[in-house]
Amino acid sequence: MFRGKKYKDSAKLIESAKLYDPSEAFGIVVQTAKAKFDETIEVHIRLGVDSRHADQQVRGAVVLPNGTGKDKKVLVFAKGERASEAEAAGADFVGAEDLVAKIQGENWFGFDVVVATPDMMGVVGRLGKVLGPKGLMPNPKAGTVTMDVKKAIEELKAGKIEYRLDKTNIIHCPLGKASFGAEKLLENYTTLYDAVLKAKPAAAKGQYMKSIVITATMGPSIKVNPAKA
Repeated sequence: MFRGKKYKDSAKLIESAKLYDPSEAFGIVVQTAKAKFDETIEVHIRLGVDSRHADQQVRGAVVLPNGTGKDKKVLVFAKGERASEAEAAGADFVGAEDLVAKIQGENWFGFDVVVATPDMMGVVGRLGKVLGPKGLMPNPKAGTVTMDVKKAIEELKAGKIEYRLDKTNIIHCPLGKASFGAEKLLENYTTLYDAVLKAKPAAAKGQYMKSIVITATMGPSIKVNPAKA
């Protein structure tokens, strides 16, 4: 794979076999973000679980103390008073069957996250085949199926992210922008790390945190010691 000069220069800052302490790792990852845009810093956590088993699923949501650096567009399925609350709380789109028709008919996905009141899940369920594969289906564990739409919207706008295992037992999450600086990124990382640690399934055996890697959008990977936060 072709690597540009900036990538190669960044790679020189990293010892490929070393497991870095988180504070040192974030100091380096900020230095590797050399693109002309404000790169996103991501974390990839491989867990010692088997996502094929229902009792070893790891999924939840957490509010990052410094946000993600991205203004999320929130779509809310609600009616009546809850719809009014959603609009007042700053939801970008609020509706019911009309939004279902727009998504199905126009293949419209101009939003980043979906919130729904429990009574609307029958309607939202019609979109399961299109929202599910994109990771957009509302879920109680993520706090996106709730009657308290005001709180859900405020948390999402403040930097709430969802974490969940993929088929290879890895959690992929954004931690913020390179412009945040190492300290704020470390705070976000520690918050996510603690949440994932607390979400450890009772059925999980052996080492839970297998490996952790952080990277800037265009930068090389940095291995973080999974035993430290």
